[in-house]
Amino acid sequence: MSNIQINHNTDAHQFETTIDGITAFITYVDKGDSIVYEHTIVPPELGGQGVGSALVQHALNYAREQDKKVIPQCSFVAAYIGKHPEYKDLVGN
Repeated sequence: MSNIQINHNTDAHQFETTIDGITAFITYVDKGDSIVYEHTIVPPELGGQGVGSALVQHALNYAREQDKKVIPQCSFVAAYIGKHPEYKDLVGN
């Protein structure tokens, strides 16, 4: 799943993708100079296809582009950062 199309739904405060009519998403709260990633939701039908990782990578790249620190409230986001040290500099308090 390398060509996952991810949209930024600013009204819902989430990054999302819909595959075969099924939507996966990561929710956030923008706190100005930081962004809290709250939940990553990947329905079972999309599990194991890299959808969650693609969403998190997109969200972290967004934070970097916007010069925001990341507060990984979501355990999936925290685990992703732990496995990808290139994003550790984004983590704030």
